[in-house]
Amino acid sequence: MKKIIGLVIAILVIITFGFAGWLLLGRNPTSFAGGATVALADYPGTNVTGVPAQLASADLVKRGEYLVHAADCQACHTAPGGPPLAGGFAFNMPFGTIYSTNITPDKETGIGNYTDAQFLAAVHKGIRADGEKLYPAMPYPSYTYMTDADVLAIKAYLFTLAPVHVPAKPDQLSWPFDQRSLLSLWSVVFNTDERFRPNTGQSQQWNRGAYLAEALGHCGECHTPRNLAYALDNHHKFAGAVTAGWRAYNITGDKDSGIGDWSDEDIYLYLSTGHANGHGGAAGPMGEATDDSLSYLVPDDVHALVTYLRSIPAHASDLPRTVTTAAPASHKEGVADVDSRGEKIFASACASCHDWTGVSPVTGYATLTGVRAVNDPSATNVAQTVINGVDRTTAEGRIFMPAFGEGYSDDDIAAVANYITARFGAKGAHLTGKDVANLRKQATQQPNSPEAHNG
Repeated sequence: MKKIIGLVIAILVIITFGFAGWLLLGRNPTSFAGGATVALADYPGTNVTGVPAQLASADLVKRGEYLVHAADCQACHTAPGGPPLAGGFAFNMPFGTIYSTNITPDKETGIGNYTDAQFLAAVHKGIRADGEKLYPAMPYPSYTYMTDADVLAIKAYLFTLAPVHVPAKPDQLSWPFDQRSLLSLWSVVFNTDERFRPNTGQSQQWNRGAYLAEALGHCGECHTPRNLAYALDNHHKFAGAVTAGWRAYNITGDKDSGIGDWSDEDIYLYLSTGHANGHGGAAGPMGEATDDSLSYLVPDDVHALVTYLRSIPAHASDLPRTVTTAAPASHKEGVADVDSRGEKIFASACASCHDWTGVSPVTGYATLTGVRAVNDPSATNVAQTVINGVDRTTAEGRIFMPAFGEGYSDDDIAAVANYITARFGAKGAHLTGKDVANLRKQATQQPNSPEAHNG
């Protein structure tokens, strides 16, 4: 009997340590590349952190401004319609709602009293100035890879901004998730608290792209699935995930569900402008990432991101291969057995811009053919786009689609989303009004804000 008990205990220990090892191996976002990594000071090439060569001689504040854009601080620290960087943006999680904080230099409600050490602790370790832990909606498990110099350059820039007095909104979390002390244990497991280490087996451009994607741009925070502890599961790196009611799509090299069939130029244009012919335009969270962050990067940095993305191992997801051919020109062809309500709504509100073929006569940004969102049978982002609309300023000018969230019922939005995916995508969705109501609740934006994510 003792032998049996001992064997069971041994098996449980092996399973426990095996699972812990699996979690720990999934923490490092660049471990997929293999090869040796070294401390930045020991890297034989040019410094791959910091700002690009064009700004190497710029002053600290100018460098910080570039890095603030590269880190996309504004997207999360600005509430819809609120002052820039004054916080209040809502993250609707499965366990409650978290609000972003004020990072203007206001001394009472912002970061105006933060010392350098306190700011480094907040960015690298998720520890506030008062010693309390930050929730990982603040992506410190990614920012932890930023160098001290880059973090302090960001601080220097933020401290040049006008202070805005906006008190923090109280988080609304259920027990036990409202116990911040538990985050210390979470961080021990899931925050490496390590700075970026270049890979000597990869090119300088790859390492620069890795730093931009992992440390600054924190792409995985949206595009990588999460494990049961709500930490990034880098075993399925960049394979796509649904966060707060939006789907961030697979950006690995898979040819069916990822970007394996995109050219380098397609990826470059999508990142730098938010649009690539044949693949559609970015909106919502990805539109914000383009407009507030990626469009500010110099071309060399965007090319570095492309190089890094090309190296990510392909992961297949459950999305079908994207349809790239236009639908029939006649509304009487191309779709069968779909609720006529969706067709009528499309005819009255959508066809003039998107056309019955899906190829817009107005702008390439409105073309639906080849867009991943309309080929997603869940129609998640199609519905969110209809609810919230699109309002972006691009090099081509303003890209605008009105928000239909208040003018149409949940059943109406479900019907038109189902019609759009059936007509222009690989497989029609079967959303219900209840599904749409749930999507509204999950979304991080306000119900009528002009934000969506269909890229």
